[in-house]
Amino acid sequence: MSSETSMVAATFRLQEWAAQIKECQSRPAGMSVARWCADNGITKANYYYRLRRVRKACLEHIQKEIPAQQIVPVEPKLLQQGHKGGNEQRGLDISAKGFSVHVTGSTSMALLAAVLEVIRNAE
Repeated sequence: MSSETSMVAATFRLQEWAAQIKECQSRPAGMSVARWCADNGITKANYYYRLRRVRKACLEHIQKEIPAQQIVPVEPKLLQQGHKGGNEQRGLDISAKGFSVHVTGSTSMALLAAVLEVIRNAE
């Protein structure tokens, strides 16, 4: 099998897996992942393996399209004054999925990326 043929096969497989993952994530309320997997003929471990592979492929694809560092301009009027331990810290409050994060100029980008990844994966 040529390298091009195996790449096409891998892409097709990832697309099939992505469709399965989307279907699982749209399962009826109250149905567990394990139950959905049993109903669809795959093991729970295999489902999570496929989920990891699809996420990794998506991240690799996104990283190729987006510059390594992207600066998002924020208008000063959107910055809020927050009170942290009696000290005022100018920054940006981000709220998503019931979480709230206060970001300042001294916030580590690595920490922010890790926190946002946890929020993104929260159910």
